[in-house]
Amino acid sequence: MMKAIIFDFDGTIIDTETAWYTVFKNAYEQYGVELSLDTYSQCLGTSLHSFNPYTYLSTHHNISMDLDAFRKTIHQNHTELMKAESMRPGILTLLQEAKAAGLKIGLASSSHRAWIDQFINLLDIGEYFDCYCTADTVKHVKPDPELYFQALEQLGVQANEAIAIEDSPNGARAAVAAGLHTLVIKNTITKQLTFGQGHHTIESLAHYELQQLIDCFTQKTI
Repeated sequence: MMKAIIFDFDGTIIDTETAWYTVFKNAYEQYGVELSLDTYSQCLGTSLHSFNPYTYLSTHHNISMDLDAFRKTIHQNHTELMKAESMRPGILTLLQEAKAAGLKIGLASSSHRAWIDQFINLLDIGEYFDCYCTADTVKHVKPDPELYFQALEQLGVQANEAIAIEDSPNGARAAVAAGLHTLVIKNTITKQLTFGQGHHTIESLAHYELQQLIDCFTQKTI
């Protein structure tokens, strides 16, 4: 019996990731450096430890630059692009249906809570979540499964009683490793990446009601 749904945030609830890649790619071009998606994907859905796009030009290309000014410009450009973004299709309906059905709803994100809160407040969906597990609450972010283990504990459910909603390879790996039923809905950027195994993929939540998603996992129809 399904008792909970745990959402990733960036790229899943709202696509912040495509905008990030766009602004970094454009900024790198101004320095004569091509930022491939393969390189950038190292920081998608996880920390900046493997690849830090803010410092890469300085540390790997020996480009002298004002890192604070670079970061500020990146954030300003990202904010501008995000003005055109809204909640991904089907997310609000799924939140409403899950709440009405009495399911627990969690959020498990490799981002920091302050970053998440600004969008949660803007989208006015804070009332739906029973727990927030973020980079502030764990030692290891995705692809480590710690965020999902923590969310399961806080929601009081077992892994086989929960569905994880993800968009990135790192996020899917974390959810699968934690033993959750894992649903991937790729965005503009992540649909170009290679994913592992153990999850299910759909094009859009807009085509599914809550019970259909549950049936997909219990009856293996995805």
